[in-house]
Amino acid sequence: MSKPVSGRYLSFAEREEIGLLRAQDVSVREIARRIGRSPSTVSRELTRNAATRSGKLEYRASVAQWKSDLVARRPKPAKLVTNQRLRVYVQDRLDGKIRDAQGREVAGPRQAPFIGRNKPHRGDRKWVNGWSPEQIANRLQVDFPDDPSMRISHEAIYQALYIQGRGALKRELVSYLRTGRALRTPRARSQAKAWAHVSEEVMISSRPAEIEDRAVPGHWEGDLIIGLDRSAIGTLVERSSRFTMLVHLPREEGYGLIPRTKNGPALAGYGAITMANALKRTVTKLPTQLWQSLTWDRGKELSDHARFTIESGVKVFFADPRSPWQRGTNENTNGLLRQYFPKGTDLSRWSEQEIQAVALTLNNRPRKTLGWKTPAEALNDYLKSANQPGVATTG
Repeated sequence: MSKPVSGRYLSFAEREEIGLLRAQDVSVREIARRIGRSPSTVSRELTRNAATRSGKLEYRASVAQWKSDLVARRPKPAKLVTNQRLRVYVQDRLDGKIRDAQGREVAGPRQAPFIGRNKPHRGDRKWVNGWSPEQIANRLQVDFPDDPSMRISHEAIYQALYIQGRGALKRELVSYLRTGRALRTPRARSQAKAWAHVSEEVMISSRPAEIEDRAVPGHWEGDLIIGLDRSAIGTLVERSSRFTMLVHLPREEGYGLIPRTKNGPALAGYGAITMANALKRTVTKLPTQLWQSLTWDRGKELSDHARFTIESGVKVFFADPRSPWQRGTNENTNGLLRQYFPKGTDLSRWSEQEIQAVALTLNNRPRKTLGWKTPAEALNDYLKSANQPGVATTG
């Protein structure tokens, strides 16, 4: 009897159950349901580990267990070590010279010698074929359709590159992969939830339909415009009137003096707590009815949105990843603001008074979508119709 295995693999008892049920002509899906496994697992087991001595596939638990133990033995010789033809093919697709239409080699720039670190930062990289392991693995089936020896998985190529002792490929070939990482990103990190602060109830899909038609003011879109050295200004735009408010985000005390540390204090001016407090102060400048909801980008600067909603009464929703059109009004306004706050400039040098002067300028600029009214006029018209005093100003 073989030694116990982890629950990831079929046990001998499960194989016996599969053999008995298969002899009774029970379907693959029913067998999978009874033993609590995936149908694809059962299907592969019946094909891969069946006995073949009789000239046809017959499933017997003892033979299946013997075959499973045989292929599970470690260490195995790496395929790229034992198959030189396959190794040459893989290596040429990774670091082979690029050529022009006439087949002449094109040297390209010279890359610094590989020293076990990531690709050069903002530096030249060697021009090579640079196929990805996935491209190589799948192209082998096209180039050698009738040669089963010319097969390898993309994971086997990655292991040959990154794991010392797998041996077949030169370590420096990792610098020719697209990412150029000297070390693989751990799976837990690559699968980590990037937006843990965004739950289902605050997704834009949960936003009330009445917000979409822009009929009633009070629904805003927001984001940050980022400048040099992590400086930023918060931008808020009302969806109906296009009225703009800017949020001053000065540096926190100690910025530039205290060394940056992982998970250390957010001193740039738009950490989660600082951002929520700054928005709360901004909300109080207009009547409550003009602050019903706020649709924000996916940035973690508003990860304290739950407290902001409780203290201000403004519901927060988040746009989908990489979907700027869901906050089109805000994106358009940010483009207008770049006339005053260009990319690559230090935004922390501007005072509260100065950025509010820019907001006032935008709010007094006529807009075609408003019938050539200004945002300030459009918002004041709504307030008058609601019997509220005109307060649409940021000055």
